[in-house]
Amino acid sequence: MTRALRRPAGITAVRIRKHATAVLLAGSLVALAGCSDNGSEASPSGPSKSPSARPSASPSSTVDPEQAAVLAAYTQSWQAQTEAYAKASSAGTDLRKTTTLRALGLVEQDLETMRKAGQVTTGKPVIHPRDPKVTDGEIPKATLTDCVDTTNWTLIDKATKKPVPLPSTRLIKYVSTAKLEKWGTKWMVTELTAQKQTC
Repeated sequence: MTRALRRPAGITAVRIRKHATAVLLAGSLVALAGCSDNGSEASPSGPSKSPSARPSASPSSTVDPEQAAVLAAYTQSWQAQTEAYAKASSAGTDLRKTTTLRALGLVEQDLETMRKAGQVTTGKPVIHPRDPKVTDGEIPKATLTDCVDTTNWTLIDKATKKPVPLPSTRLIKYVSTAKLEKWGTKWMVTELTAQKQTC
């Protein structure tokens, strides 16, 4: 579901199945990912945690302000993606405030595919972003690794409310990597890539 990024969160009919394979389906809505917790906003949703839940590596006395800002932006992006996939539309969400146009374009493709198929998601993914690496420069950049858990994030038929059959070989929990850039005073997710690796 976040391919966002490159993912998913992550979903064309084929992609949705692949995504689901990697991520549940819509990783990203871009997402496509899997294994550590950070407020998912991406978070995309978890069994007991919401996409907005703070990551286990959330800002604390051991996390510098920039790392905390990166984690917060990543989590907000997942939350917005989760909201968009729940209605197969980015309208009324904060996606444009948290992701770049390139990443948003991939998510919009997934959403269009879902609308045509009459599908939406229910529940939420649980994310566990950790150890953001921030590099200075004319445009500061950051990368982080996440473990996305889609156990309670389900693709359903909008009309019947029944789960859409997905490949049994799909990864329920997968490793995801994200890239962000700081535009002015704000961190933006530029890319989300679900790895074909469990976590």
